[in-house]
Amino acid sequence: MLGNANQALFLIASMLILSFYGGGFATVPAYLRDLFGTYQVGAIHGRLLTAWSTAGVLGPVIVNAIADAQIAAGVEGPGRYTEAFSIMIGLLVVGFVCNELIRPVNERYHEPAGDQTIGTTGAKAA
Repeated sequence: MLGNANQALFLIASMLILSFYGGGFATVPAYLRDLFGTYQVGAIHGRLLTAWSTAGVLGPVIVNAIADAQIAAGVEGPGRYTEAFSIMIGLLVVGFVCNELIRPVNERYHEPAGDQTIGTTGAKAA
């Protein structure tokens, strides 16, 4: 139907999606700060990066395992990925719902501000 236009469309869509990657890394610390305050935001960010890297490894492993099982069952062509992508879509929906359920923590759990700062000498400021 679209012939070689599919390749150009795919390339443009891929470039657009990849351009979002840096934006996510730039805004996540501020997003985490808004949700959880500044106290321990570094540790929370580390956990988020760990979850992302785990998903980056397990996603392709799951897709390949299911595709290999489909190949062993005699499924040919793109149909061997239908089940794997259905599972991935389900996982994305679960992740989206979990993200929508997150609410900011109460301000009383945020790091105290004001005269509690620590100076360059390591002693609390008066």
